[in-house]
Amino acid sequence: MIGYATLGSNDMPKALAFYDALLPVLGAGRVMGGEKFQAYGVDRPSLAVCVPFNGQPATAGNGSMVALAAENREAVDALHARALSLGGTDEGAPGLRGGDDSGFYAAYFRDLDGNKLCVFKFG
Repeated sequence: MIGYATLGSNDMPKALAFYDALLPVLGAGRVMGGEKFQAYGVDRPSLAVCVPFNGQPATAGNGSMVALAAENREAVDALHARALSLGGTDEGAPGLRGGDDSGFYAAYFRDLDGNKLCVFKFG
């Protein structure tokens, strides 16, 4: 149902360096782009980083978040650690959420523009 999600940036070179180094942990890379946006993915759906079309500054949405699926818990740990090593900020260390029997293992971080992301594995 979801085709793609976008995250705004006020510094595209810095954002692209962050995501170019981050997303290969999940096997994702650049799939389509232009001067004002870059989409990353393995297939569809994809994640795009862009300069806002309206020319206004990009801001992180309160309550907005993009969740990235990982193949296993080790990939959750690795992506979270990589995000922090690239200058992202911690919003929740890797671990089970919703009780030990939920099977929802996740970690949360913000990118360099303050956008909140989750990386997770069910089961």
